[in-house]
Amino acid sequence: MPQTQRLDVRELINTLPLSRYQKLIVLLGFVVIALDGFDIAIMGFIAPSLKQEWGIAHYELGFIISAALIGLALGAMLSGPLADRMGRKKIIVNSVFFFGFWTIATAFSHSVEQMVFFRFMTGLGLGAAMPNISTLVSEYAPERRRSFLITLIFCGFTFGAAVGGFTASWLIPAYGWHALMALGGILPLLFAPVLIIWLPESVRFLVIRRAPAARVRAILQRLWPEHIGNDAEFVMPAQAPGKSAARIVLSREYRFGSMMLWLTYFMGLFLVYLLGSWLPTLVKEVGLSVTQAAIMTAIYQAGGTIGSLFAGWLMDRISPHRALGIIYAAGGLFTVAIGFADTSFVLICLLAFGSGGCLCGANTGMNALSARYYPTEARATGSSWMHGVGRLGAILSAFAGAEMIALNLSFSTVFMLLGIPAAVTVAALAAKRYALQRQPTGPAPAAVDKISS
Repeated sequence: MPQTQRLDVRELINTLPLSRYQKLIVLLGFVVIALDGFDIAIMGFIAPSLKQEWGIAHYELGFIISAALIGLALGAMLSGPLADRMGRKKIIVNSVFFFGFWTIATAFSHSVEQMVFFRFMTGLGLGAAMPNISTLVSEYAPERRRSFLITLIFCGFTFGAAVGGFTASWLIPAYGWHALMALGGILPLLFAPVLIIWLPESVRFLVIRRAPAARVRAILQRLWPEHIGNDAEFVMPAQAPGKSAARIVLSREYRFGSMMLWLTYFMGLFLVYLLGSWLPTLVKEVGLSVTQAAIMTAIYQAGGTIGSLFAGWLMDRISPHRALGIIYAAGGLFTVAIGFADTSFVLICLLAFGSGGCLCGANTGMNALSARYYPTEARATGSSWMHGVGRLGAILSAFAGAEMIALNLSFSTVFMLLGIPAAVTVAALAAKRYALQRQPTGPAPAAVDKISS
């Protein structure tokens, strides 16, 4: 009687070539992040029309924008534990449908109060989509290419935001802001059925949850049909029984690393959102025209895409902690240097490109770092909680930027102060790496996917 084929799912993914189906999963992840980017950026495009049509004040517009950010934080925090219990695919599909529905509802807003509520609900869906699609992609990515593939799908964010900008340039003048907002909701609703059909559940999650072998086999045969027999059974390295995802993330083994991930991402998003939101205002204070400020800010954002790809590439070749520490440190130096380049527009643009490339790239790399740090049964929770805490930094940045301008600080002083959160990111990554190296034994059985130092 032939012996049943027993296959280690983790080893299969790590050793076999990247299949066409894996590439399709990466593409689907890219599109989800792009839709996320389109929707998050949409308020910036409709704000001028909204102010003119409704006659709202700056602080009212701030409430609308902040509502989405608060929803993003809560959506990320709540969705991770659900994804580790119910599966990644269910949460992703429902979150895409959810933020699409509420974005369409926002298009029919008739008051600031309605829009604040609708954008908060939209934010819940947006916050759930991003960390969970990165978790699912990471669980189909071989370890040798995991960081690059995760950073690749996060390039979809800037792609989606850019597409939103070009679309807004012709759609708003012709049909008004309602049309752009409606489009931002229709696209996710159209894409949700595509995810239902083509996006698989994580096979690592299915094996951990002891799903029927036939279900796992059907997915793996789409990945590598020539390697998966019809009688194959599937295993994963032994897992620690009886612990919930939240307890694993907060356990003694993972607690300090989790806190350092949260601190790093909080400071990283604080910097990126503050610069992205207030950089045009800051450079106008030193004599740049509106056009120059817009060009410089676009260059800052453009650096993020290149920086993200570089961060993923570097993380797959050297210690991921060291790679991100170097990139954050360089981003801090570029940012501080902007404060001393106020006499040259060209130099400010070059430094802004370097700052955006390093800071945005490192923040994208943090998604790969968190995905590799946690074991399968707690990966969605760990990544989502990092996103949730990080979004609090984005919310705080709006108030911090306004306060710095209100204090009439000098141009150089503002950028010197921005070097502090960059230094904190480097210190937190170094502390996490040092603590990981100090562990007396190797990773516990529940941590087989944990990142090396």
